[in-house]
Amino acid sequence: MIKREIAEDFLYMEARLIDQRKFCDWLELFTKDGIYWLPINENSKPKDHLSLIYDDDLRRRERIRRLELSPPSQAPFSSTLHVVSNVEVEAGDDDHDVVLHSVQMVYEIRGGDDRQFELGDARIFAARAEHRLRLHDTNWKIVLKRMVLLNRHIPIPNLTFII
Repeated sequence: MIKREIAEDFLYMEARLIDQRKFCDWLELFTKDGIYWLPINENSKPKDHLSLIYDDDLRRRERIRRLELSPPSQAPFSSTLHVVSNVEVEAGDDDHDVVLHSVQMVYEIRGGDDRQFELGDARIFAARAEHRLRLHDTNWKIVLKRMVLLNRHIPIPNLTFII
């Protein structure tokens, strides 16, 4: 089992890596079989229902490659600020697994001017997060990052950033 303080530090570190656009470091937080998932329905199964995002290792790396292209797939790129709270720790299937539950707010803004649609406006994405971690050597790694967006039932604009 992991102490809550260590679990919180892990989630804060992940948020910081995303916000600082250290995407290669973010990728290293995952196991090779890890999944980054934004379901549309809270209780859905990824093989039975559509998802906003369902990325295995290859898709995560492709997503990051597109964010880092020159020119990037999104210009200007989004700036984000992740706020993590309400962290709970739950025992996993064995001593090497743990489940973290948290609430996350992601603030996203893209610079621009009034001639560019939706640029310059801040958007807020609230989510219930579930991180399933596995102890790998001496480090915890993400087996599953599941973010259930509060606004998942209304049209969601371009998600060319990491929630």
